[in-house]
Amino acid sequence: MAPTIPGFDYQRIHVADGVALNVAVGGSGRPLVLLHGFPQTHLMWRRVAADLAADHTVICPDLRGYGASDKPADTDGAAYSKRTMAADIVTLARALGHERFALAGHDRGALVAFRAGLDHPATITHLACLDVLPTLDMWQVMRGTSAAIGFHLYLMAQPPGLPEQLISAAPDAFFGHFLDIWSQNPDAITPDVRAAYLDACRDAVPSIVADYRASAAIDVDHDQADRDAGNRLRMPVTVLQQDWGAFLGFDARALWSAWAPELAHTTVGGGHFMAEEAPEQITVELRKLLAR
Repeated sequence: MAPTIPGFDYQRIHVADGVALNVAVGGSGRPLVLLHGFPQTHLMWRRVAADLAADHTVICPDLRGYGASDKPADTDGAAYSKRTMAADIVTLARALGHERFALAGHDRGALVAFRAGLDHPATITHLACLDVLPTLDMWQVMRGTSAAIGFHLYLMAQPPGLPEQLISAAPDAFFGHFLDIWSQNPDAITPDVRAAYLDACRDAVPSIVADYRASAAIDVDHDQADRDAGNRLRMPVTVLQQDWGAFLGFDARALWSAWAPELAHTTVGGGHFMAEEAPEQITVELRKLLAR
């Protein structure tokens, strides 16, 4: 049996035509939605969610295309745009009775959270983005040989066919590669959780690739339109990141400040999977955000 977040109830919530999300809900109080990253599922929040559920209603979905959520075909290049995925989350929260809620995301989930903050400013009360740059900025800073660290971004940006074929030929090796090299504490992802991640990814290669492909196409267009219009995140924003600016040669705080006037930016030690490697610190930072 796949692991779950202890004490949380599981549901499937219909959010769009032919799309239902798997979601774990626990606790009571002001609502907080937690969105996972790649190559994970909602389980990445298991330690943080259990703590925050003491005084919040904590909602942990699998994003469309991931985990046990539905994986629609991407027929028009927009099925996995962050705009579409953000709309899923707003619909999910409303179905659970929450018109306004705080939102935190890691990695891919942080890109969905960022888009939700721009598209639904009256709905998102607080916003946290963990270890990511906005899509437009990411493509602008990735250059030269240092960009090799993001080889998967370029692979999955290619037209449909080759990326899916290559990854499907050795999915455990591909997804396991990132679980290994992006973590500084191998014990943070226990064997049962690692197996659950790999099982979920193995069944979701086309949708995961479609998610990444959108970030090299339609997501860039949406970000550029917001930048050109001067749109910014209106709510309190917390960004937690590794210090990879030193490696890639950019000022992450400055890039985020251009989008978020009410920004708290903190560098977190450890690896990319910070909610699993440093759950206590992440919980503290999220509580600081929610108190703003």
